[in-house]
Amino acid sequence: MRLRIWVGFNRVRACGLTAALVLSLVGCASVPLSNGFAHSSQLARQVELQDVAFYPQTQDQCGPAALATVLHHAGIERTLQQLEADVYVPQRQGSLPLEMLGGARRAGVLPYLLKTEPQALLQEVAAGHPVVVLQNLRWDWLPLWHYAVVVGYDQTAGTVVLRSGDEKRLLMSMADFESSWAKANRWAFVALPPDQLPATASAAEFVEAAITLERVAPSQAVRAYQVALQAWPDNLEARLALGNSHYKQGNLQAAQAQYAQATVDHPNAPDAWNNLAQVLYETRQLAQARAAIVNAVALGGARAERYKATQMAIDKNP
Repeated sequence: MRLRIWVGFNRVRACGLTAALVLSLVGCASVPLSNGFAHSSQLARQVELQDVAFYPQTQDQCGPAALATVLHHAGIERTLQQLEADVYVPQRQGSLPLEMLGGARRAGVLPYLLKTEPQALLQEVAAGHPVVVLQNLRWDWLPLWHYAVVVGYDQTAGTVVLRSGDEKRLLMSMADFESSWAKANRWAFVALPPDQLPATASAAEFVEAAITLERVAPSQAVRAYQVALQAWPDNLEARLALGNSHYKQGNLQAAQAQYAQATVDHPNAPDAWNNLAQVLYETRQLAQARAAIVNAVALGGARAERYKATQMAIDKNP
């Protein structure tokens, strides 16, 4: 018989986020329950990340506490007071999902949103990655929002282990956990050093997360692009993003190398040819720049006028 543990409201100190605003960020309707926590032979039966730190929350501070937990695991030390100033919204008496992601980026880690599938959450935990989750501990019509961190699971017992509220090791049945998680649209993320890939990472979503990280932590984003290219060597978006990052930092030689490799891997990518032409032009390699921009203009596409403008600038220089 599977152990079913009901978590009463008095055992979890929840966050008082405004319902309408949170739902506008994580979705407008609850995700239906699934059998996603059904036993998987591809995962270890039982995992618990016992070395994950515990930060007991104070009133309405489940967001900072959850974020401090995963940042510590990623090697970043932040106090609850620092994170409260960074992610807590007093008017909402809580931390909004977008602020949680932003706070992780500002700390120098890469937050990666998980697929809304229980197996994705379990895979990350099995890989040693604690997972921040958003729960609704009440009902759709009267929500009680709460952030917690999943640090373990037991497929045989049918339970998950959370750092939650003032409970260092809160056991919750998978059924009850999924119910509370589904009512928050199964919103979850891992926060890892930028040179580590999430266990469930896809190329497109990881590179998108790295591009967003670059807005606040450019040097950290470079590390993320590099690890993306190690995993997916022919990924055009990662290659161009790495080249663009080098370009913005004034490292034209490194940018040229990335753009040139992009044209080798993707000869029909006009952006790669245009960017290569721009760097060649700025480094006074005019003959090579003209040859590169001819390819971009010939390929055309949505940014054809931009390529022509680059060509005109190059042609003005004998």
